[in-house]
Amino acid sequence: MLLRRLGELGAVEKWHEAVGAGRRRRVTRTPRPTRHSSTAAQLAETAEKHFAARDDLLLVAVDAEALGAALRYEPSRGGALFPHLYAHLSLDAVRFVEPLPLGADGKHRLPPADRLQPHR
Repeated sequence: MLLRRLGELGAVEKWHEAVGAGRRRRVTRTPRPTRHSSTAAQLAETAEKHFAARDDLLLVAVDAEALGAALRYEPSRGGALFPHLYAHLSLDAVRFVEPLPLGADGKHRLPPADRLQPHR
């Protein structure tokens, strides 16, 4: 089983809009995944590959079990299984949200690994 806590990277402004609406809204009405997320082990590579040098990101840590069947792990980059959410992200599933700052080397500073692990 993959980690139960996921991370989603998003711009600060979009997150504040979503909180005002009570949930993270779908971007599209097609059956494609609406939330491309990463497990804790995938976050660093995702941040570097898709969000390099962005200083307006938030890390949204989500309890994957709370998402139920709407969360599917599907092959993506290099055949690795990535979590895709086929529904609105309920704010009840969010465990914490925090800025994802850039370090002096231009790479994002992720929280300690133990903070990203599922709580039992």
